[in-house]
Amino acid sequence: MNKEIILANPRGFCAGVDRAIEIVEKSLEKFNEPVFVRHHVVHNKNVVEQLESKGVTFVKEVHEIPDNSIAIFSAHGVSSEVEDSAKLRKFKYFDATCPLVTKVHLEVQKHAKKGRDIILIGHKGHPEVIGTLGRHPKDSLTNIFLVETINDIEQLEVNRDNLAYVTQTTLSVDETKEIIAKLKSVYPNIIGPSADDICYATQNRQDAVKQLALESDFVIVIGSKSSSNSNRLKELAENCGTRSCLIDNPEDLDIKLLDNVKRIGITAGASAPEYIVQDLINFLKNLNFTSLRHIAGSKEDITFKLPRELID
Repeated sequence: MNKEIILANPRGFCAGVDRAIEIVEKSLEKFNEPVFVRHHVVHNKNVVEQLESKGVTFVKEVHEIPDNSIAIFSAHGVSSEVEDSAKLRKFKYFDATCPLVTKVHLEVQKHAKKGRDIILIGHKGHPEVIGTLGRHPKDSLTNIFLVETINDIEQLEVNRDNLAYVTQTTLSVDETKEIIAKLKSVYPNIIGPSADDICYATQNRQDAVKQLALESDFVIVIGSKSSSNSNRLKELAENCGTRSCLIDNPEDLDIKLLDNVKRIGITAGASAPEYIVQDLINFLKNLNFTSLRHIAGSKEDITFKLPRELID
């Protein structure tokens, strides 16, 4: 019997990642000035290394960017303070923040304006969470609180009568539903977003990996350890009872993990390039995984516009 490779669909780049990378590449093409990106434009080692090879310099903070340079903010979003510091420096900058993250920023500002305390469901220290917390107006009389787990809810001291919640866009859909349900039971009047903050790409890839886990003996997730959505895919496969690993490249794979594996599933996080998937397929073919099958999934046709100055 042939050993089988099963591919999840959808997988890999989402519209927000496509847009962020295109903003960097178009900036390289259009301007003679050096291009600097604050933080990794997306959380993927291969993407970052490719852009560095083309001349992009990644920095931690705006003050590291020289005058007369092109500055770009990563797809994860930034605080108002970071944006204000870029304006003060008066260099040309482009915001590659995913529009779905920007939507959450606007929700935070709307709730603060209406006098609501805000609960942000997310992972402490993640760039998206730092950026979203930093969008809460400093002059607001309201507060914003970070909740990572259901247990955190018990520690909150909030305005129970005027309260809202928002979420990081790359969370586990199932775990986030549990936290939201708990919030609603503790705070019956809490207000949530009109549409789910967790992005369509995160939801679609998690739905796909659930099916992949059911049909596979082992699931390989292509993505970097710094990628929140990639980590959630690995966790979800394991929660479905299927062993899983997270790798950047085929050479990272410990082939001992594949002993007695007949059906191997492959998916990729929203910031992982498709060529790595194809490299992995070729790698596995040399290990006698010769049969290839695709699982049908949600079709994605969403695109996000580039900044006007970068459109030819």
